[in-house]
Amino acid sequence: MAANYRDILKQYWGYSHFRDLQEEIINSIGEGNDTLGLMPTGGGKSITFQVPALAKEGICIVITPLIALMKDQVDNLKKRGIKALAVYSGMTRKEILIALENCIFGDYKFLYISPERLDTEIFQLKLRSMKVSMITVDESHCISQWGYDFRPAYLKIADIRSLLPGVPVLALTATATPEVVKDIQERLHFPKENVFRMSFERKNLAYIVRKTDNKQDELLHILSKVPGTAIVYARSRKRTKDTADFLRKAGISSNFYHAGLNNETKDLRQKQWQAGEFRVMVATNAFGMGIDKADVRLVVHVDLPDSPEAYFQEAGRAGRDGKKAYAVILYSKSDKATLNKRVSDTFPEKEYIKQIYEHLNYYYQMAMGDGLGRMYDFSLEQFCRNFKHFPVPADGALKILTQAGYIEYTDEQDNASRLIFTVGRNELYKFREMGPEVEALLQAILRSYTGIFTDYAYISEESLAIRLNITRERIYEILIYLSKRRIIDYIPHKKTPYIIYTRERVELHHLHIPKEVYEERKERYVKRINAMLEYVTTDNACRSRMLLRYFGEKNEHNCKQCDVCLQKNKSGLKQADFEELASRIFTVLEEKSMTPAEIVRKLNLEPDRISIVIQYLLDEGKLNIKDGFINNSAN
Repeated sequence: MAANYRDILKQYWGYSHFRDLQEEIINSIGEGNDTLGLMPTGGGKSITFQVPALAKEGICIVITPLIALMKDQVDNLKKRGIKALAVYSGMTRKEILIALENCIFGDYKFLYISPERLDTEIFQLKLRSMKVSMITVDESHCISQWGYDFRPAYLKIADIRSLLPGVPVLALTATATPEVVKDIQERLHFPKENVFRMSFERKNLAYIVRKTDNKQDELLHILSKVPGTAIVYARSRKRTKDTADFLRKAGISSNFYHAGLNNETKDLRQKQWQAGEFRVMVATNAFGMGIDKADVRLVVHVDLPDSPEAYFQEAGRAGRDGKKAYAVILYSKSDKATLNKRVSDTFPEKEYIKQIYEHLNYYYQMAMGDGLGRMYDFSLEQFCRNFKHFPVPADGALKILTQAGYIEYTDEQDNASRLIFTVGRNELYKFREMGPEVEALLQAILRSYTGIFTDYAYISEESLAIRLNITRERIYEILIYLSKRRIIDYIPHKKTPYIIYTRERVELHHLHIPKEVYEERKERYVKRINAMLEYVTTDNACRSRMLLRYFGEKNEHNCKQCDVCLQKNKSGLKQADFEELASRIFTVLEEKSMTPAEIVRKLNLEPDRISIVIQYLLDEGKLNIKDGFINNSAN
């Protein structure tokens, strides 16, 4: 079977050998074992389920919350000649029905589905008729309430397992603390622990924190010192544009990327950046998932992420080719207040959350007891204008209502236009009397898109217009005409979030936000923010070791390339001197606990040299301090 896996890898991806840990994970799930794979960003997670699924008979269900990534992977699989499709929020009932029917009768190998669609009646009905080979749970940390991105819909996966007895589960994540690793396996009903861990250590990646009150000038300085492709992450859409404009004026080729751009613009900018047409992409965290560019030399954060998990994923997009790369955070004193404000924005007061719920019901004129299963387009901007709310806390309140199970609030989705032929290929000749323009468009669609008689295809009116040398508006008019003639089913491009009522409207005094949804999640959110602040403000612990320790990976050596390690070298303490001093400190503390001043007097050495070593040993937990006295933690 191992040889068969390598044959599949060679046939579809052109590689002769698997990367670290991929083959072990593939063998485990291939043998029918529930498996959890911990692989950092760029570790090649998709291969671990795509290869064994192709070796098995039947279809692999891939559960993922990332709709943009879902679409990219489906497109990539189709380009390799592998049949795949996706089901997610925003699709019409007819689209979903056709997709699920294709899973039963169409010899498809992969169904990508968002977790919110798992407990719909139509999915569960069709699931019973599918031959499912395996279930893949991507971003599996989302199933854990201890995780940084918990999504209640993930809890439905265990129910799906009961409908598919004997079907193994492969859970994958790039970021999980030890408690999350345990929780994932319990919530997915693993019969026994089965974890494959790739080390999170990135030996080629130097982690740097630069403290500065002038981030633009510092960014310019860093880009002048580190050649090669770069990503600059910022929190707001406006800041991405402003920063890209600043860099261009300074002579550095750059562009910006965020979720507010239309699909065609995002695709174009991503392709231009990957092709090296400009050097720096300034982006929100909407950019990066599934980006296959190995030679990124630099990732800079001009704003602090709100968790080490998010930072580790984004920083990890540098140096995937194994060559030296840098992950830099620009930190100013005001960042601490900015980060702490996110707590009140993400977790507004419960009374405010109830008010948002009430206003949402007014917005849709929802009657008491009505609403279950209803889906609506949603404009946060218009909603806030109507009811005089600020967008950021309103967004936080809607997300908590989602966590509490009252609604499903999707992020903004940019759904490209799509269509399917509703008549057979042989019937098309009947419609030649509709004129040369219509005939030319039909032929262009048939030449450009495959499988369009059995499944909806994403189309670009822009590219069809260029090909036929007519306006985009005329393409739209013809497609609407063909749709009215019932030759095609055409769903024009729409960019919007959605609100779906997951239960009927309730009286406000019956609206309950559980402790685990609000108080416990808020407490963990604060802990992650504090961990992020500790990371950027600590000046005496190896940054790589700090990140590894956060993810439960013990490591006894310093990276020797982060700003802290480099500064330690500049302090005049060589590694051998450092280790000798540490040994002498441990020796004097065997007698009794001492204050730092007493240790200095006892050893009769320069205070600065000893204080560096003492502080480092305290940070590493090898020494303890209580009431001003230091003792050996081993005692």
